[in-house]
Amino acid sequence: MDEKDWLILITLYEERNITKAAQRLFISQPALSYRIKQLEKEFKTNLISRGKRGVEFTVEGEYLVQYSKNMRKQLGAAKEHISNLDKKVKGTLRLGVSGLFARYKLPVLLKEFLTLYPDVEISLKTGWSSQIHQMLQKEEAHIGIVRGPYKWQENKVLFQEEKICIASSKKIELKELPFLPRVNYQTDQSLRNTIENWWQETFAVPPKISMEVDRIETCKELVLNGLGYAILPEICIKNDEPLYTFPIVLSDNSYLLRETWVFYRDVTTDLAQVKAFIDFLNDSKQKK
Repeated sequence: MDEKDWLILITLYEERNITKAAQRLFISQPALSYRIKQLEKEFKTNLISRGKRGVEFTVEGEYLVQYSKNMRKQLGAAKEHISNLDKKVKGTLRLGVSGLFARYKLPVLLKEFLTLYPDVEISLKTGWSSQIHQMLQKEEAHIGIVRGPYKWQENKVLFQEEKICIASSKKIELKELPFLPRVNYQTDQSLRNTIENWWQETFAVPPKISMEVDRIETCKELVLNGLGYAILPEICIKNDEPLYTFPIVLSDNSYLLRETWVFYRDVTTDLAQVKAFIDFLNDSKQKK
């Protein structure tokens, strides 16, 4: 059993389908099935069963999947350690990043970072901040960039704070909001809670939500075309867009803010590429 077998078992476990797993692995279905049969011969037990709902793993198969995950993690750690022995900034930097931050801020940051450190390879996964938080807890990423008030016991850096704004295609007043159509979008639960709590503290009636969309970019396009207003974090509002915006002000005259945090573990700073990226983010923060 080798590294290729580990990847085959993990991929098949995730897909629960021979065809889809083979497509992900860029191998033929017969080749994948043959390798599974060889593993079953090697361990003298059935690892999977095929049913109408797809592939199911036996107890022995699930044990080997977990073993494969552990071995891949150990192999990756060994490669990272060896690549850092000469102290040169290289190796793979595993990042988990909030989707919104990845859309509007990350590309420029990564371009600048890789200009400074061209020998570093980036492994990037994006998603809801809650998903990135889970990735860090499972040690699937060296560094996580999350938005919102997530708890983290190890190192964390407040990278930026931004205002949460009302956005419309024309001038509107705060007191008008309960009577105007609002466009909602799917977002991380922490931002949804922040907006809902503010609304309940400010108005005695629920919002008049006329549209629900899956992406914040779609929401903004609908607002630009005069189909309602939206409550948007400042990160996605460009200066040259024909939007009328104003920040939400709380009862104590402070702004309703959205925080972006950088989370990482103490042990990962032993890796040159991780330390270099954290230093780079700190420098970028100071230049703002």
